[in-house]
Amino acid sequence: MTDMEYAYVNARIRAMKSSLLDTSLLEQLINKPDLDSLIAELEKTTYREELEKAGVLFSGITRIEVAIRKDLVKTFRTILNYIRGTESERYLTIILHRWDVQNIKTIIRGKKIQENPSEILECLIPAGELDEAALTELVKQPDVKAVIDLLATWRISYARPLTLTFKEFTDTGDMMVLEYALDTFYYKDALSELSEDESADALILKDLIITEIDINNIKTVLRVIRDRIDYEEAKRYFMKGSNEFDTEKLFSMMKAGTIEGALKLLEQTQYQYLTKIPPEYIAAEKISAFEKELERYLVRKAVSLFLGDPLSIAIPIAFIWAKYTEVTNIRVIARCKINEISEKDLREALISV
Repeated sequence: MTDMEYAYVNARIRAMKSSLLDTSLLEQLINKPDLDSLIAELEKTTYREELEKAGVLFSGITRIEVAIRKDLVKTFRTILNYIRGTESERYLTIILHRWDVQNIKTIIRGKKIQENPSEILECLIPAGELDEAALTELVKQPDVKAVIDLLATWRISYARPLTLTFKEFTDTGDMMVLEYALDTFYYKDALSELSEDESADALILKDLIITEIDINNIKTVLRVIRDRIDYEEAKRYFMKGSNEFDTEKLFSMMKAGTIEGALKLLEQTQYQYLTKIPPEYIAAEKISAFEKELERYLVRKAVSLFLGDPLSIAIPIAFIWAKYTEVTNIRVIARCKINEISEKDLREALISV
């Protein structure tokens, strides 16, 4: 896109940014005593239109889930329409495809544990190639194999890595086999598409993708230590990320043998904040606490692109992540309200920006 085109698009997106919920409004949502008062507060925001539409067929938490999902998709489509037909469309499509991967993972996890289809559907974000109608069909499938077969019938590229690793999954029952196959396929495909591109926009996107790979590798290390997985077996689940976190570094973290030992090797890196997590979580090997902090770091890095070059892809990327985070936080608040979760636990579950 030309500088003039970026100036126009990013001015529109900055205007949309002003409608994002600020910290004070998020606090108001947290402090609402129940779902009805939460909905009433959300009706004062940009979610009003979708809440009214959803209210025709749904009530309670389902009304909120449907409304925020529809609003998110509508927002992402608006941004994509701003840059339709330009080189930047390719970059944003790469980003949005990560939600296809996330959705497929959620569906196959749900099918493995025989989760209620409606529960699975509520967890999905139809922002990528797979729209809500496609995701609904996938959720209707009886098991993991049927989901993969339907993706193959539709000629969705993600069927390939899943088909190739399905036998190993059936032999072991290990979801990591399928999830690693999906992640590897997505990241390799994305970086391959950007490999010959040295533009500023491509470099911004590459940096974010490589950070996400590093984060996934660190998560894998922590799971390997907690679950006492054989180190040689675990090495296959590492993806090529940054030079700082090459196979040797990751293997050293695994060989430390404890969560505390692995964290010590992060002290001189940008992930040193993990060493500040309360010692009781470290001793109990509560991996979810570390995964949440890593997720927050990725979100902060992406949203900080609002401060980047105003004539680049930085602003659209930042907005997409900020909007996704907002919707995730609303979903967390709503679910905590209906399940009477304490405010302390609610706040710990939020993704802070």
